[in-house]
Amino acid sequence: MERLLHYVWKYKLYPALPLLTTDGRLVSVIDPGILNSDAGPDFFNAKIKIADTLWVGGVEIHTKASDWLLHRHDLDKAYDAVVLHVVECSDCEVCRTNGEPIPQLKLAVPEAVVRNMDWLLYREVSMPCLGYIREIESLYISSWLDALLGERLERKTADIFRLLDLYGGDWNEVFYITLTRNFGFGVNNDIFERLAKSLPLRCIQKQRGSYSQVEAMLFGQAGMLDEALDCPYYRLLQREYRFLRHKFGLTPFDPSLFKNLRIRPVNFPCLKLAQLTAVWTQHDTLFSEILTAGSIGQIKQYLRVSPSEYWATHYNFRSVSLRKEKPVGENSLCILLINTVVPILFAYGVRNKQPEYCDRAIRILESLPPEKNAIVSAFGQAGIKACHAGDSQALIQLKREYCEKKKCLYCRIGFRYLKQDVLKY
Repeated sequence: MERLLHYVWKYKLYPALPLLTTDGRLVSVIDPGILNSDAGPDFFNAKIKIADTLWVGGVEIHTKASDWLLHRHDLDKAYDAVVLHVVECSDCEVCRTNGEPIPQLKLAVPEAVVRNMDWLLYREVSMPCLGYIREIESLYISSWLDALLGERLERKTADIFRLLDLYGGDWNEVFYITLTRNFGFGVNNDIFERLAKSLPLRCIQKQRGSYSQVEAMLFGQAGMLDEALDCPYYRLLQREYRFLRHKFGLTPFDPSLFKNLRIRPVNFPCLKLAQLTAVWTQHDTLFSEILTAGSIGQIKQYLRVSPSEYWATHYNFRSVSLRKEKPVGENSLCILLINTVVPILFAYGVRNKQPEYCDRAIRILESLPPEKNAIVSAFGQAGIKACHAGDSQALIQLKREYCEKKKCLYCRIGFRYLKQDVLKY
């Protein structure tokens, strides 16, 4: 309840009635202060008018006034700057270290806030506020989506910075790992990233003159060349990988780590690795080409590759299929741009203090169609229509970081719902 009282104080979610200290003096909250995440009072730089005197200082919040003594604030000089003690239950008076009494305000969490919070947090639905969204003006929703997109780009940028630190600032290596990860297309992302980390880009660059050797390294590292198949091409890859494994000191994975169940054939790990081979044999410094590309179409063209002739009649090594060319499709290209190209451009702009790359990343998102998934569909039915990929990325951020984590207190939609019926009285 104390956390909720913090929230009520921060956003002034209490009825517009006269506030009085426990000794009867009128309190006017000019500024509730800034939430303090470090040691000391809960809020600092608050501006509080008590009777005719304006006070500037800290505000401490407790469920019970006696918590002040329990936490030994009366002996801590860091709390001498407190100008108001806000409590739900006033069971004692409190003082500074010199014995001077501190004004105390009894403030209950409004019943409407408690009721609305219970409704948000304890219903057996993943997104309880969906039915309320249509009541919120579109400008407010649009502003929240912009903020959510910023959060998502910051999170992805932080992931890229961690990789940069791990790989000595090598942007080519980080781009290689990020692109390979996203060729896992969701279900296989993690194992594809592990594969890239186990097979440095320099190994591929040294052998990129031989298509079969690059393919052998990718499939061999994935543990997919350990069977006794009666296929000349498969046996060729086995021989190549035996040589390359010894040359580079490679250790293959367990192939069972790659998931095939409930995946469409076009997204089978084998086919994705074959497409990756085509990418890395056609481009030596793909990251540099992405940086200098003049258009989205040009970037797509770099990634719109087709694997070798063998894969025209295969989705895996075990069986032959009807002949069909298998280039990276348009939907896959959009996903790769959203999850690889956009974050890497944004991160590059931030790290090198070149905002034009950040702007370019956002323009790419705004020019791509929204993603099609259950999250975007659910919000669409509730009234939030994703107009472009930036909106769909924002909605994914909302679902993953707020709805799933029950962080309704920090969601702007949750805030609007919480405060309804509170300020009417």
